[in-house]
Amino acid sequence: MITEKNTKKENTERKAGVLLPIFSLPSAEGIGTLGKEAYKFVDWLKKTGVKIWQVLPLLPTNYGDSPYQSCASRALNFYFIDLDDLSREKLLEKSEYEEIDWGDFSRVDYGKLFEKKAEVLKLAFKRFDGTQESWKNFLKAGVYRDFALFMTLKNKFGYAPWTEWEEEYRLANAQALKKFEKENENEIEFWQFTQYVFLKQWQRLKEYANARGISIMGDMPIYVAYDSVETWKYRKDLFMLGEDGNPSLRAGVPPDAFSEDGQLWGNPVYNWEKMKLDGYQWWKNRIEYEFTLFDIVRIDHFRGFDRFYTVAEGFETAKLGEWLDGPKAKLFEDFKDKRIVAEDLGIIDDGVREMMKETGYPGMKVLSFGFNGDPDNEHKASNHLKNVYAYTGTHDNAPIREMLEEFDDEKLENFKLEMELENERLGITFVYEESLEKDKEREIKNLCENLMEQLFASKADTAIVPMQDVLFLGKGSRVNSPSTVSGNWTYRFKKDDFSIKASKKLLSLVKKYNR
Repeated sequence: MITEKNTKKENTERKAGVLLPIFSLPSAEGIGTLGKEAYKFVDWLKKTGVKIWQVLPLLPTNYGDSPYQSCASRALNFYFIDLDDLSREKLLEKSEYEEIDWGDFSRVDYGKLFEKKAEVLKLAFKRFDGTQESWKNFLKAGVYRDFALFMTLKNKFGYAPWTEWEEEYRLANAQALKKFEKENENEIEFWQFTQYVFLKQWQRLKEYANARGISIMGDMPIYVAYDSVETWKYRKDLFMLGEDGNPSLRAGVPPDAFSEDGQLWGNPVYNWEKMKLDGYQWWKNRIEYEFTLFDIVRIDHFRGFDRFYTVAEGFETAKLGEWLDGPKAKLFEDFKDKRIVAEDLGIIDDGVREMMKETGYPGMKVLSFGFNGDPDNEHKASNHLKNVYAYTGTHDNAPIREMLEEFDDEKLENFKLEMELENERLGITFVYEESLEKDKEREIKNLCENLMEQLFASKADTAIVPMQDVLFLGKGSRVNSPSTVSGNWTYRFKKDDFSIKASKKLLSLVKKYNR
């Protein structure tokens, strides 16, 4: 049993962080990479005084481009590989990638990346001599072998889902796979090469950040996509799937104030009863793996470990579903000293609260959820507890500016009144920039800056701000709109966004509120 006595994982100093996904970094390669702009961003963070860089999952993306719907739970997104680094290692000529049309600098074009990135990386692989001891040890460890085999099979079948492969491969017949691996070893090694290169680049970047006092906070989705390595090769051991391999139950969340139909995610759900037989070893290995990449790990949809919502096959919405029991705090007994953040947003009941208490993990609070007229709303900065990661918003929310710009006059006025009451409760004296005439943009900017100050003033041990809110960005800069299928996971920052002015604004809040 995890007790109050042994739940001390987090350094309890007050600290601040910035949320910025890797794909949103500026670069000339169509997507943010682990190259020079990532290092420049770390330098910028150092100037601001913040101690955490939060990223989204580093997993390969699938249909829909979401890092939360990946084809593998243990793989790395080769789109993020810095090609300049491979050029310095004499594995690429600059002309082989600089002349490629990677798409718009302000948006990620995943279609162009899908067509071109692997093609360029294959040129590098052909020139890679493979004599390094680190490469041999990497292959021997076999951490990414399943992913590499899966991608090679996907390529053979025109990237169709595994459910549409020829039967012997679809059923992961051992004899057929052995023969296939022997015949396609070079391509399997190529996909492992992408992971090897990513890992080397990532470890260098992380060491650079850590040396400057900045921890990297990662994000682990609870579920994997149906079209994934795990559901293909380990479906009988891990998931609730029917005899035909189709999900008998699918993950989602029930209807709420934001969605009358609920959300039907469609992911296969875990067979926790079967996993319990070996002490949840697959999950424990997965969590340990995440900590080889990150200093802090946010676990998405944490409530799903207490009870998880399921929808039977055949239903098109999540209206008619059933709650089933998960492993609860038992799963996390070996991780009491890890820096885990539990994403506990959404439908929270006594079971989840008990699990949070038993694990001792910090949960999350989001200021933009706190303005509904209820002075006791737990998301209000004045109501935050210490053991909390507090945000102005997350990757799933509109930036604060966009949210406020969509308010009508009455709603905006009510928001301002609640802000004033919050300032009083927090002891903040916020001086609004005055304008000779009514200037809604300036008024909203004042409110955004005031909200950031409330975040930093709260009792929460950790305050994290999406980069969009730091820069007062609005419509068009949102990372993800849940339940929509296009335009998500694409926003990219410009090089000049990381200005001295922006760093000074954060630094002043860090110093003022001892973060």
